Amino acid sequence: MATYYFDNSATTRPYDMVIDLMAHIMSEEYGNPSSLHRMGMEAEGYVRTAREQVAKAMGASPEEIYFTSGGSESDNTAIFGGAYKGRRQGRKILTSCIEHPAVLESFARLKEEGFETVLLPVDKNGVLDMEAFDREMDEDVILISLMHVNNETGVIQPVEEVAKKKGHALLHVDMVQSFGKLPIDLHGALSGVDMASISGHKIHGPKGTGALYIRRGLNIRPFLVGGGQEKGLRSGTENVPAIAGLGLAAQTIYINRERKNEHLREIRDYMRGWFEENVDHILLNSSEDGAPHILSISFEKTRGEVLLHTLEQSGIYVSTGSACSSNKKGQSHVIKAMGRTDKQVEGTLRFSLCDSCTMDEAKFVCEKTKEAVERFRRLGSFR
Repeated sequence: MATYYFDNSATTRPYDMVIDLMAHIMSEEYGNPSSLHRMGMEAEGYVRTAREQVAKAMGASPEEIYFTSGGSESDNTAIFGGAYKGRRQGRKILTSCIEHPAVLESFARLKEEGFETVLLPVDKNGVLDMEAFDREMDEDVILISLMHVNNETGVIQPVEEVAKKKGHALLHVDMVQSFGKLPIDLHGALSGVDMASISGHKIHGPKGTGALYIRRGLNIRPFLVGGGQEKGLRSGTENVPAIAGLGLAAQTIYINRERKNEHLREIRDYMRGWFEENVDHILLNSSEDGAPHILSISFEKTRGEVLLHTLEQSGIYVSTGSACSSNKKGQSHVIKAMGRTDKQVEGTLRFSLCDSCTMDEAKFVCEKTKEAVERFRRLGSFR
């Protein structure tokens, strides 16, 4: 049976060149980058190259890039580090109600430690309510954490506008879903961002890899201590094969970004229009001007989980929401925050693309999804 993988916001298949590079390093050039001999220096060279590759793709300098185990660690490091750094100036920290659990859980823990945490609302399109932001923004705010692109809907958040209004507060941006999909220039249009997180497995790199951008001159408290790797911010022997794989994936997606994203947008727009024309009682949760790789749709009078498993029987892989929380009981906090009813939330599917998805595959997925929806509705068991 053919595989139709439309769950690329959950994870992506690593590029073949990434797999080959990692295998080569693991088998042939496996030295510790802290060692002084030739093999250690060769390993350190791979880390240095990857840092340059990631920095270029983010519009940053290599010395501003720190390698981590993924987006969650990067988010945690930035949020805790930023909050602790500013707590003598104030104890108020802001985020939105639709953030990734890595952010929301960090805020929940800081609340237990005495910080004033504010979860800002979004409008019906899933965009940050800037009026609410303006009301909460005062001299006590020391940290703002906001995702660039929502992982469930693809909606782009007004990061640049927030950056202009942040005052003395530090601004952390979760760029896990925007990296490689939107133009990112941390020394240009996004120069107001102080810290930014990315993840390797969302861009055809290996799982367990990520990076954190920290603006030059900003020092935050280390999250992991030990041997002093990553300039003391993130101790522990570097995972050289994975870091090299992340760097190569970042370089590859950066070089081909515009062409690939045009391809993604063409497929996403086709699917969006097809469902609007051919399936009744649906609600689009993704805006037309959102990120090119995500399409979220609520199929009313259905259950997303049932649709997901029905599609799987045809070799189609989609999701009902974030993979980081979809295995837990409960409804999507993102779709719920947009004002959808419980039944609309329950009937939601997310289709997420990568550049290897084809138009023919998209057409097949659309047809099979329609069949699954109509089959479920005929049962008449969902009121």
